[in-house]
Amino acid sequence: MRVKVHKADIQDRSGATLLLDNLKTTFPRMNVVFADMGYSGKLANWMKEELGWKLEIIKHPWSGWQGTWVEVNSPAPAPIEVPAGFVVLKKRWIVERTFAWLGKSRRLAKDDEALVETAEAVVYEVMIRLMLRRLARA
Repeated sequence: MRVKVHKADIQDRSGATLLLDNLKTTFPRMNVVFADMGYSGKLANWMKEELGWKLEIIKHPWSGWQGTWVEVNSPAPAPIEVPAGFVVLKKRWIVERTFAWLGKSRRLAKDDEALVETAEAVVYEVMIRLMLRRLARA
């Protein structure tokens, strides 16, 4: 849909505003954006006020849970079970799958572009090639 590559000294939350700033007119039917925990904070308020979109943070149910305070003589809440091993999160696989597709490209295997514009152009080129292959098969 759109790519924004920025310098490493810009946090992802700030980079998200650079990416999403002009998308309201491009995608008028969009109303929910999924993101990981790195995008939590002020970005949700900015998106609601500026774009009218909801930011849904995809996280484990036990994320940030360290314990619960309860009143004296009241029953303890049910414990949160944390499973062992890898746990798949809903919607997160979409982003991870896209990163895997990009990583298959030899040009994007290393991030050594001198200009951010070149890096953005290479991502567009890889995704266009991927879409054309799929259309050619159909």
